[in-house]
Amino acid sequence: MWQRGVRMVVLGAVLVVLAGCGSETVETTEEAPGAATAWTLSAPIRIDGVRTADGGRSLVVGAEVPAGARDCVRGLRGELETVEHGTVYVRVTYESPAGDRDSGCTGTQRVEATVKLREPLSSPRVMVNSRDVYTPAGATPPALRKCGENGCDPTPPRCTSSSYEQAVNDTDIPQHTSWEERGCDDTWLVLDLSTRMGPVCGDADAGCSSRISQRWFYRAETSGWRPVTMNGDAGCAGIHKVLPELPVRLCASLPRLDRD
Repeated sequence: MWQRGVRMVVLGAVLVVLAGCGSETVETTEEAPGAATAWTLSAPIRIDGVRTADGGRSLVVGAEVPAGARDCVRGLRGELETVEHGTVYVRVTYESPAGDRDSGCTGTQRVEATVKLREPLSSPRVMVNSRDVYTPAGATPPALRKCGENGCDPTPPRCTSSSYEQAVNDTDIPQHTSWEERGCDDTWLVLDLSTRMGPVCGDADAGCSSRISQRWFYRAETSGWRPVTMNGDAGCAGIHKVLPELPVRLCASLPRLDRD
C-alpha cells in the first residue's frame, strides 16, 4: 500500500519502514504483535559481589538486573577492559527493554557474569564498570572484598559507625539496608539489619513499605569485622547453640527480632 510516498512491509517480527532513501528497523515482540520494543544496552542496577574462579583465571561478578513476567535481559556479558597501575578493569553489560514503562520489567533478579582474565588474578584491585572497586586483600577466598569510602584498606574492627558500615558492606545483604548496633566489644559485634523491600526500592517513597530484618553476629579479624552467623531469638539461649563463646553481656538483653 502506497501512501504519501511511504511503503510499509511486515516481515515476520521485523517492521521495515521505507521512507525516501532511508530505513529504520524496529524489533517487535510476539506477545504484542505490532507493538515495538526497544532493547537498549545497559549496565547492572548494582554489583553485589565479585569472586574468583578457575584458579583465579576468571572473575564471577554478581549483578542485580531487571526482571518481570517476560524476558527482561539478554546478551549478559562480562569482559576484561584493561589492566593498568595494579587495577583490573572489567565491564558487565546486557540488553533490556526496562527503560520502557510498558515492558513490565519492574522487578529485579540476581545474575552472574563471568570475566575471563589473561592470567590468574594478582592485582590488588578490581574495578567493575568504572564504579565499584573490590580487592582480594582481607577477603575470604574465593570472594573479593568491596572497598569502602576510605579506599581498599580494611577498616579496623572498632565500635564506631565507620567500622559498622564496613561490617554491613561485607555482609551478603541487599542495598538500602540500615543497621542498629545491639552490642560491641573488642572481639564481637551484634547488628540488627533492616532492608526495605518492594518492586524497585530506591527513594523512601518508592513503594518499599515492607522490610526484612536480620540479626548478624560478627567477629573481629585483622581485616575488619567478619560476619559469623544470624539469630533473631531473645536473650542468649538461641545464639549460644551456634556461638557459645559469645559473652553473655552481649546477648542477655537482646529482644526478639521483629519480622516486619
